[in-house]
Amino acid sequence: MKATGIVRRIDDLGRVVIPKEIRRTMRIREGDPLEIFTSNDGDVIFKKYSPIGELANFAAQYAEVLVKGTNLPVVICDRDACVAVSGLAKREILERRLTRPLEELMEQRKSYILTPGAEPRLQPLEGVERAAAVAVPVLAGGDVVGAVCLMAAETGAVPTETDVKLTQVAAAFLGRQMEE
Repeated sequence: MKATGIVRRIDDLGRVVIPKEIRRTMRIREGDPLEIFTSNDGDVIFKKYSPIGELANFAAQYAEVLVKGTNLPVVICDRDACVAVSGLAKREILERRLTRPLEELMEQRKSYILTPGAEPRLQPLEGVERAAAVAVPVLAGGDVVGAVCLMAAETGAVPTETDVKLTQVAAAFLGRQMEE
């Protein structure tokens, strides 16, 4: 744990204000769920809760199947980072933070599809040079909880209609699993 030097008092309703600088750094937005942990030492720890993270093992299995169907690497993210990957080195990809362009795409509830003749321009993860061919937000209960990204082929080939449909189905299926 790292001390910030910031001290806040609890108000009469039991609330604590998390400073804006920390919310910005940790990418905590209004309405984001936080999980609360306690220790025997008296520590209280707030951690961003990732509903799709609960399905990480399931998402990893789905990513493996999707790779077999498309022959393209797959990355599945929650709202902040990669939670599952297949077809790429897991150590280098897992838990990487999302880039701002992917976050904005998700917030707008839009999909990204690489078109013929276009250069791949959406890099979904920070520090990873590989661009996405398809990115589809995962919606659960009307909220954006993540995204499924089919990564671009090294040959520069554009995704087929089937690749796009499979990615859309994956996002819809994961969203449905989140609702149950």
